[in-house]
Amino acid sequence: MFKRSLLVSTVFLLTACGGGGTTDTGGGGGGSGGGTGVTPPTWTAGVFPAESNFKDYCATPRTGNDPYNNNQPYPDRAGTAMHEKMWLRSWSNNTYLWYRELPDNNPANFSVLAFFDQLKTDELTDSGAEKDNFHFAQNTASYKQQTQSGVSSGYGITWSFGSTTPPRSLLVAYTEPDSPAANANILRGADLIEVDGVDFVNDNTNAGVNAINAALFPESAGEQHEFVFLTNDGETLTVTLTSADVASSPVQNVQVLDTDAGKVGYLQFNSHIALAQPQLIDAVNSFATENVTDVVLDLRYNGGGLLALASQFAYMVSGDAIIQDRIFEKTIFNDKHPNRDPVTGQTLSPMPFYGFEIDYEAGRLTSTPLPELNLNRIFVLSTGDTCSASEAFINGLRGIDVEVILIGDQTCGKPYGFYPTDNCGTTYFTIQFSGANAKDFGEYADGFYPTPAPVFAADVQGCQVADDFSAQLGDPSERMLASALHYAANDSCPVGVAGQSLSQQQRSDDGSGLSIRRHDPRMEAFLLENKVNQPIKPAQDLQ
Repeated sequence: MFKRSLLVSTVFLLTACGGGGTTDTGGGGGGSGGGTGVTPPTWTAGVFPAESNFKDYCATPRTGNDPYNNNQPYPDRAGTAMHEKMWLRSWSNNTYLWYRELPDNNPANFSVLAFFDQLKTDELTDSGAEKDNFHFAQNTASYKQQTQSGVSSGYGITWSFGSTTPPRSLLVAYTEPDSPAANANILRGADLIEVDGVDFVNDNTNAGVNAINAALFPESAGEQHEFVFLTNDGETLTVTLTSADVASSPVQNVQVLDTDAGKVGYLQFNSHIALAQPQLIDAVNSFATENVTDVVLDLRYNGGGLLALASQFAYMVSGDAIIQDRIFEKTIFNDKHPNRDPVTGQTLSPMPFYGFEIDYEAGRLTSTPLPELNLNRIFVLSTGDTCSASEAFINGLRGIDVEVILIGDQTCGKPYGFYPTDNCGTTYFTIQFSGANAKDFGEYADGFYPTPAPVFAADVQGCQVADDFSAQLGDPSERMLASALHYAANDSCPVGVAGQSLSQQQRSDDGSGLSIRRHDPRMEAFLLENKVNQPIKPAQDLQ
């Protein structure tokens, strides 16, 4: 059967918020033009000239060639800070999903980054959370380095943060294979108690906090730091770790479990990056060989990534007979652009469930079909770090009536995406589109909520279960996985499991004391896999 050879869109879902970008210390832009001899543009409230009038006019133009763009010359031209702010203003008015909710303040009263920071809605979701907490800017060179290398300096530890102020709590969620942490036998659940001689839990001095941050977040490979952990066995583990450039291993712990419900496939899926495609295919092939009757997909730490990859895996779970040519997700821009992508100019078309392998490097759909499990239900393990493309996977399958049983906690709530856009050396990320499934549902800004008795549209059949750090991921006795296996056998949640927590489970910040940096695990996914519409050509023999 013909399996969707339409244009593939390499779409990433946004997965983090934060700050960054270039340094800009003054309001600027309203006076002499910063000594460039260029006259700054003038702001008039309610009037938005085309963004092209200001693009690449920079207060400090870059010179030379861009190593991340085929060594082409930088497009920067002499301009002013006001040019940069006026570009941000018009660009946001044109492409921001909620442009009607933007303020129109005089740019001359802000620095460039401060002006960008306030170019977002102040509206709240139904739960009272910020509607837009994904506004972000980063230095372009740093962003490109991280996104194109696919590696980051560290120890190969994904942390689970509790309190960042005394008494602090930081647990090991999992480690990357062959990483410094894995080679030092640091296991899930290890509780950090000391860093380079500093009491991690209680130290409340600037010197101590600085030392902790320097050790937790090394700036480059080759840094050595001493860590002391309390293991799940109650033993003290002291190790000296040397930071390294650690590559992500997106698929881990693939196994087939013999259970009361029959053979159940399990896999830990950490990130929707291109590297995961062959690993997912291998996992599905092994499940098919073993004739599994259910699959438990562990997305508890999956911050998102390639939407096309989420579409492919959803196809492998369900298959042609269930999908029946229905769409995986359609992209929705603001009401200025109902039919055409305002960034690429292309006519909007929904993303299908892709049934073929994708050559992500060449940007092309291949003629190699994907394996199919033909399942009409799947179990998904989730936490608040289950974001974006992971949520799109859930939503896409629900759109074609594949039953998703959600075990764990409420997901993070990110149905939105954007095009990272460089201007004058800073890459800006502002919400530009949302996604909806085949049933036109995409309103899950507060996340998907597991419950035995769904009432609201974003409620998902399942069980609310706390993350369990006393057992390793993939261990059938680990609370989330055990709950999924119980549900598979009994069609119900285990009695008394909801809301349980361990004594060493994360503590909440109380707002007092000095705080260490809080590394959101979604940030790495955001930097490595941000959501971008990049058309991929169809395979020639499928046209």
